[in-house]
Amino acid sequence: MVVKVYGPTYACPKRVLVCLIEKEIEFETVHVDLFKGEAKEPEFLKLQPFGLLPVIQDGDYTLSESRAIIRYYAEKYKDQGTDLLGKTIEERGLVEQWLEVEAHNFHPPLFDLVINVLFAPLMGAPSDPKVIEESDKKIEKVLDVYEERLSKSKYLAGDFFCLADLSHLPAGHYLVNQTGRGNLVRERKHVSAWWDDISNRPSWHKVLQLYKYPV
Repeated sequence: MVVKVYGPTYACPKRVLVCLIEKEIEFETVHVDLFKGEAKEPEFLKLQPFGLLPVIQDGDYTLSESRAIIRYYAEKYKDQGTDLLGKTIEERGLVEQWLEVEAHNFHPPLFDLVINVLFAPLMGAPSDPKVIEESDKKIEKVLDVYEERLSKSKYLAGDFFCLADLSHLPAGHYLVNQTGRGNLVRERKHVSAWWDDISNRPSWHKVLQLYKYPV
């Protein structure tokens, strides 16, 4: 059964796509234009009542929320493709820990930054300098924690690439390449080496080649 992924051009669906490629799972994509309000149309709301991306359909199974989706496929196909969960329960615990760090500490300030720096001007809305300043400070604090962690291990959960590392790719791409803040990564030796490693994986290059960001 081919997995159907909605909204491939946006950041969070890209988290799902790179996971599917790493796990060697066949998929197809369905374009959803957020700027035209397509995610708020009745047919889409039947799949995702909050009108958010991504959503996947796998046969008669429908699932939303990108981190829930990648956990699902990493577990369902744990013996196929790249092992993204670790080989022991302790490694799995660390994968889950750093995936939660990404979701609650890394992603939120970066989301606020991207909205104000990239999307607000595009939509003719004012940016909030205070939010931008606060987001920069929060991101720097998170990256300082990462620098310490990555001075002791190649990847966040240990010496293996996992869901936690993978989950940073979509928003990290914005940070390094599109917000004028690549220096926040480059000024931190171990974070910089880690980013170069994970962002040069063939799976991520394939996602970027197939589905360009909207901004």
